[in-house]
Amino acid sequence: QVQLVESGGGLVQAGGSLRLSCEASGTISSRLLGMGWYRQAPGNERELVAVRTSSGRTSYADSVKGRFTISRDNAKNTVSLQMNGLKPEDTAVYYCYANVDYDVGYLEHWGQGTLVTVSS
Repeated sequence: QVQLVESGGGLVQAGGSLRLSCEASGTISSRLLGMGWYRQAPGNERELVAVRTSSGRTSYADSVKGRFTISRDNAKNTVSLQMNGLKPEDTAVYYCYANVDYDVGYLEHWGQGTLVTVSS
């Protein structure tokens, strides 16, 4: 069973930085297709923040472009999100995401979430 374990959330002042990390266990790196981060603020739907494919292609939400950077270590099955220039509107629970290839199909997996709070 694939498990995603996140770390790195917390409280930071506006303009500050945080780094989120996520490690996937229970599978091999070649089966981890897209890995990335979503977030959900109170009263809002879960939204994509950033995703990186196993081949290195990246995609970012417009709201975080230029401030957040996603990186991935395929050998360690980890994905990280460096968040700079944080704004109060970045406050949310951030979820690690992985799309896993099971040969017969694909399945999305989610971490338990880590809270990021940005104070003004």
